[in-house]
Amino acid sequence: MASTAAPVATRAKPLAAPTASVLRCAMESATWRDLVDDVAAWDRLATEAVEPNPFLESWYLLPSLQAYDPQGHIRILRFDHGGKLAGILPVASQRRYYGKPIPHLSGWQHDNIFLGAPLVEAGREIEFWKALLGWSDRNAGMALFLHLSQMSLDGPLMSALETVLATQAREGALVRREERAILSSGMNAAEYRAAVFSSNKRKDLRRRSNRLAELGEVRFEWQDDASDIERWCAQFLTLEASGWKGEAGSAMVQDQAKRAVFTQSLTGAAERDRLLRLALLLNGEPVAMLSTFVTPPGAFGYKTAFDEDYSRFAPGILLEQEFMAVLDQQRFDWCDSCAATDHPVMNDIWRERRAIGKISIAIGGKLRRQLFKQLIRHERGQTALGVRQ
Repeated sequence: MASTAAPVATRAKPLAAPTASVLRCAMESATWRDLVDDVAAWDRLATEAVEPNPFLESWYLLPSLQAYDPQGHIRILRFDHGGKLAGILPVASQRRYYGKPIPHLSGWQHDNIFLGAPLVEAGREIEFWKALLGWSDRNAGMALFLHLSQMSLDGPLMSALETVLATQAREGALVRREERAILSSGMNAAEYRAAVFSSNKRKDLRRRSNRLAELGEVRFEWQDDASDIERWCAQFLTLEASGWKGEAGSAMVQDQAKRAVFTQSLTGAAERDRLLRLALLLNGEPVAMLSTFVTPPGAFGYKTAFDEDYSRFAPGILLEQEFMAVLDQQRFDWCDSCAATDHPVMNDIWRERRAIGKISIAIGGKLRRQLFKQLIRHERGQTALGVRQ
């Protein structure tokens, strides 16, 4: 798990010289139904991507589209190179921009997609961005610009985008920058806990663990395969709904689309060895559970839940401590928490940060680009792309 500027997992490969490439629009050549036939190529792309994004892998994006876009209106842009799938990004035409009636193109996401970066074959980053921006120019319609959310601000994808914007004299703006917790340290789990938690905090957690053990058998159970995945998902959904989310009506089990995406994506990830799940059990029943997507050499935290009746024992933090040890065993270099930028627990126990941003890019002809410049001046937090806040 060692710098405060968290690294992005990449597969180093020299940028390829420009060749004939095609970016296809799903409305013209594919819908999510057609993508089912390309899952093998899609899964290969995920393992060869310059930067990982589990939320755009087949086992996550397909269930998401099936749940939230049953009619197949979302355009799936496929970047093909030499007849080989080399990039993928879902794109939607939006009428409103953060509450304002401003039409634009945007990378499509739902509430449980925590990274918006496209999947791009290593070495094809510049070609991909050129093709995407060219497609956006030709298919802008009423859209005034292209907006990409939850983009990693460090790594080869952003570097390539900045290069393309500079060479094309195309304006782009970093309109929002945030940082979220990531575990990225050269220390092992024991060293990290000693560095993060004070001696009093470590003593308190041991006390809580001992008090929990007075109630019965306590054990941790982790799995990285697909065994008993349906039962595990059902237990997780029940556990999550037992607390405040269930009372507020926001638990996944109470929402058909969220429930479908959760169960189908975890099953698909497990079948591909892309899932790590961990549970804290008391007398065989879970009191805390978490799921993590595996994207070697790193990982992405997905969902956690705990039984609020046992909150005095801090089961969530006890589980996170054990998770650090599991990460050591699995030899991951880093794990992105995917937590909110102000998450009180993850920010306290994971001290490194990953910069995530929202980017708007000029598209179309001269008049449209001039209007984009006017709009971007009025957007709060506007920063020229390439400049770090």
